Amino acid sequence: MTHAAYQLFSPAMRSTCVVFASPHSGQAYTETFQGQSRLADAVLRSSEDAFVDELFADAPLHGAPFLTALTPRAFVDFNRASEELDPALIEGVRRLSPNPRVASGLGVIPRVVAGGRAIYDGKITLEQAHGRITRHWRPWHDRLQTLLDESGRLFGRSILIDCHSMPHEALDAVAGIRPDVVIGDRFGASASAIIVAEIEAALTDAGLRVVRNAPFAGAFATQHYGKPIRRQHALQIEIDRALYMNEATLEKRADFDDLRRVLGAVTARIAAIGAADDRALAAE
Repeated sequence: MTHAAYQLFSPAMRSTCVVFASPHSGQAYTETFQGQSRLADAVLRSSEDAFVDELFADAPLHGAPFLTALTPRAFVDFNRASEELDPALIEGVRRLSPNPRVASGLGVIPRVVAGGRAIYDGKITLEQAHGRITRHWRPWHDRLQTLLDESGRLFGRSILIDCHSMPHEALDAVAGIRPDVVIGDRFGASASAIIVAEIEAALTDAGLRVVRNAPFAGAFATQHYGKPIRRQHALQIEIDRALYMNEATLEKRADFDDLRRVLGAVTARIAAIGAADDRALAAE
């Protein structure tokens, strides 16, 4: 299924409660948006989770739906709340309570890309901002919630795996082990501890170095969809971009397919977690 905002890859048969999503891998840059931006195309793409949709593309082979963005993150950020509007970018927006994401230019309509580089020379209208939310943000989240609701009806629970990549330099401040992967569960608030431990084991058994919640604990998607008390769990997985691409040129490394195969096996194991007998989670 294809929509202007997303592409949904469905399995031949749903066999797991897990739903995979890649909200920041969209590359549908329109001429209108490129004309609005002051940035060269390569710079405009610097906030993308480039190729993450390819790394987790095996999900439907293992019975799980995979929702991938077509809309670029620089145009609308699906991992922000719809009300996170930036008064420094959007005309007519009132300054409300302090929000560090909005203040840094990374609201639902981003003002900057990676490195704090401004996307626009001036402001956009509130009507333009609302149009992007109506035509892109809302359809993405409507579809994602529908998929999670389907999991709940079919399997009695749902697990969202929100797939991302992180700049290699973002890991410079991590003490001790330098991770390949960061799992974000909002410090235990967005998913059952049992599920998080099983997913961490799937990654570490594949030879990947894993830490939790530092420096990324999860953003809007994990906060909004992670409701363990309702048996709806959400985790964010961040992959170090240096493992599979040249961040400066946005080109795949020669061994890209090696990591893709590793993550394909991890994806299969995570899907199996969502297909397993639920008795172990009866006490959650």
